[in-house]
Amino acid sequence: MEDAPIPTADDLRALLAEIGEAYMPFGMYGPDNYPPKGCPITDLPSEYLEWFSHRGWPKGKLGRLMEQTFLIKNAGLDTLFTPIRTARGGFRHFPRKK
Repeated sequence: MEDAPIPTADDLRALLAEIGEAYMPFGMYGPDNYPPKGCPITDLPSEYLEWFSHRGWPKGKLGRLMEQTFLIKNAGLDTLFTPIRTARGGFRHFPRKK
């Protein structure tokens, strides 16, 4: 079994750019509660991401980006998202609709 190749700095920049553009399209952090696009996945609570880690990630690109976001947060590297949040206007936690 071969180890996965070590990502380059450009790979990591591209991954962070992809994560920075992703929003939660469904569920409690989707557009119904966090209009207009849903909560940015960088701002999803770690507990929510952990729930998916136990029950399975969504299929496709969204699941891959959520998993990478979880790994980054779980490693204590949440500050990597600070420039993304700053460019978006700050951390997003809107009150849920009742």
